[in-house]
Amino acid sequence: MNELGAKGEELAILYLRTNGFKVLFTNWRYGHKEVDIIAEKNNVLHFVEVKARSQFYLDEPKLAVVRKKQNNIIIAADAFMQQRNDGREASFDIVSIVFYKNHHELEFIENAFEPNF
Repeated sequence: MNELGAKGEELAILYLRTNGFKVLFTNWRYGHKEVDIIAEKNNVLHFVEVKARSQFYLDEPKLAVVRKKQNNIIIAADAFMQQRNDGREASFDIVSIVFYKNHHELEFIENAFEPNF
């Protein structure tokens, strides 16, 4: 993971904890598929993809979570829940962060996408 990505994940974890989420796992893997953050709040499991970019990047970070990436997260989340026999509701969220010279902007998008198969 690059330095910007690592800093983005740290900020995402801080944001989630500050907003009442319990972070269960970071960088959870199922084969080659990965979920950046698995957290829980109000008995809902949150599978969170973190995207961070510098201000000089052309697109917003959240736009990088294309359908193929979403499907990989959904497959990994399904495996996570099956391994733990966890039938709770799941939310697929995105934390999108843009870094500027002296500050950053963080956007939390709850229920950013849903399984479609």
